[in-house]
Amino acid sequence: MRAIIAKRVDSGTPDTSEIRDLATAAGYTVAGEVTQSRRADPALQLGEGKAEALATKVAETDATTVIFDNRLGPYQTYNLGQLLPESVEVIDRFTLILEIFGQRAQTRKAQLQVELAELRYELPRAEAKTSLAKRDEHPGFMGLGEYDESREQDIKDQISRIKDELERIEQTEEHRRERRRDSGFDLVALAGYTNAGKSTLLRRLAADLDVDENEGLHRDLESTAESQDKLFTTLGTTTRRADIEPRDVLVTDTVGFISDLPHWLVESFKSTLDSVYRADLVLLVVDVSEEIDEIHEKLVTCHDTLYERNEAPIVTVLNKIDKVDEEELAEKREAISSLAPNPVAVSARDGTNVGTLLDRIDRELPDWEEERLVLPMTEDTMSLVSWIHDNANVEDVTYGDEDVLVSFEARPAVISQARSRASDLQTAAAESA
Repeated sequence: MRAIIAKRVDSGTPDTSEIRDLATAAGYTVAGEVTQSRRADPALQLGEGKAEALATKVAETDATTVIFDNRLGPYQTYNLGQLLPESVEVIDRFTLILEIFGQRAQTRKAQLQVELAELRYELPRAEAKTSLAKRDEHPGFMGLGEYDESREQDIKDQISRIKDELERIEQTEEHRRERRRDSGFDLVALAGYTNAGKSTLLRRLAADLDVDENEGLHRDLESTAESQDKLFTTLGTTTRRADIEPRDVLVTDTVGFISDLPHWLVESFKSTLDSVYRADLVLLVVDVSEEIDEIHEKLVTCHDTLYERNEAPIVTVLNKIDKVDEEELAEKREAISSLAPNPVAVSARDGTNVGTLLDRIDRELPDWEEERLVLPMTEDTMSLVSWIHDNANVEDVTYGDEDVLVSFEARPAVISQARSRASDLQTAAAESA
């Protein structure tokens, strides 16, 4: 698929690097671009002369698609289509993003989120059709298609149904997260923009155990988080166990942020961020090789999103230090010090400073507590001792004639559960005495 990129800005020089990356991620070959700096034209987005130049570029390159980095209204899409061959499709930035999401959605949750975003994108267009058709008594007005008043209500009903199903999925995932906490797992989430290197970092942090977010607590997967130079490689969540002894730590990679997303699209994928909001620690991954203004802007956006509902500490990870020299890294550290006062600089690709990051994770996660339990010697005692071994760091086990002394350290939730089970053993022993 050959595509022409089009972008208009009110002033300055249009930057097409991100929309080109998005187009490539969707499988397009970018054959050229047309840009303009001026106020938006209500009918064509571009000025009339520039729109004609776009049509010429399409003809010269045999492009099949025109991708605008601007949001196009239904009339603009129609008018632009009139200038181009009937076989050429005109899409905007958000349609392209939905196309990528649709390609990457593999889990039921991700597929529902894509469908929800598509419906939210279509709803105002259906409302516009209804309004215009009623006003002008002209079905098919401006090429918008046949007027169908029931379509608007049908979209709203579908949105409601999908939201209900997503809520049920999220409740199931929340129960799973709570079971993991009860079993002694600390939960760490990776956040940040696409292509910051989150998936590569996850692979560096991970131990051999895979944990499928959709199937269960201890299930090995054939595939893990991909590490590719593509936007939106990670659409759903991928969870793996990190190698931080003696802790049991689960690290989850989530869908990446991207700039200039409309509210309806962010809202559709908000449930994916619940893995971030409910984590014990968030690692905010930043591509330190980018321009400082871009890094600063992305940090501000991430902070606004994460601090909205997140109560866990946030550690900024400056990734891709293999692409910058020490002087540039120092300058960027200083420039973002107010947003990231004590970041960890790593190269996920090379593994540089990953050990330092693991140490930082250990320090930032909730402290473990020490405990000593005296257990009566019963038929079920060894089962509890084994459970403590699985979920805590056991320092000593002393076996007596009538009891067992276990000294260990663990998360408060594990200690609470161990005390409860020890109390049940003591009660049962007393009743049988």
